[in-house]
Amino acid sequence: MKVFISADMEGATGIVSARHVASNDSEYGRMRRLLTGDVNAAVEGAVEAGATEVLVNDSHGAMINILIEDLHPKARLISGSNKQLCQMEGIDGDGFGAAFFVAYHAREGTDDAILNHTLLGRIVHEITCNGTPYGETGLNAGLAGHFGVPVALVTGDDKVTAEAKRLLGPIETAAVKEAIDRLVGNCLPPARTRDLIREAAARAVRRAKAGEITPHRVAGPVTFRVTFKSTAGTTLPTLFPEVRKVDSKTIEVSGPDYLQAFRLLWGALLLGRAGFEGAI
Repeated sequence: MKVFISADMEGATGIVSARHVASNDSEYGRMRRLLTGDVNAAVEGAVEAGATEVLVNDSHGAMINILIEDLHPKARLISGSNKQLCQMEGIDGDGFGAAFFVAYHAREGTDDAILNHTLLGRIVHEITCNGTPYGETGLNAGLAGHFGVPVALVTGDDKVTAEAKRLLGPIETAAVKEAIDRLVGNCLPPARTRDLIREAAARAVRRAKAGEITPHRVAGPVTFRVTFKSTAGTTLPTLFPEVRKVDSKTIEVSGPDYLQAFRLLWGALLLGRAGFEGAI
């Protein structure tokens, strides 16, 4: 079985502050090592349970966070940020039997969840899919499901693991910290979280092999609605004729299936960000 890992950063062991995930901060280097350790634990568990290949997609910020010199030798790494499928780049490859979401965080607005946001956190207030609010767990599970891949494991704080189970059912999770506030967590040390993640990853692979975890499929047509935090986000996305402006802060995009709708969503978000920053 081949396993795909999407690795964010906010949900990694010990991370509770925006400083921890900012590449220009003195804490960032230490947190990269903690993130890489969480990823390695997931790879190790997957391999122990029979995974033959593991592909890791670096999925935070500029997507150059994971230390490849320390990465588990059984894994390969997709690094860099110009990705059409964003945090799920590579999921369209052949033969993945399970996907893991490592170091994930809860969606924007989740009460007290550590560093909660949805994709482009500075500009996005909410994203819904066919009327249901989705965070990154839901958005990316939909992409995995489009390709017939079940999300078998989610790691992060207790809020994102609860979010994952509400949406995806009884999958495997590993909560490496309990959220107290958006910037406060009750954290387990790496010596404990690595075992939690490794054991959960092994169970996830075994259960996926047994057919106990099924893909999260969203039937088409698919409509995403994005509410921005400011009116600045809604003008440029309407350069795409498929994007409809709903109100001063909201746009809507639709596609015949999940993949086409997601591609349009991602392009609209990038244009929305340009509206916040200035296109030229």
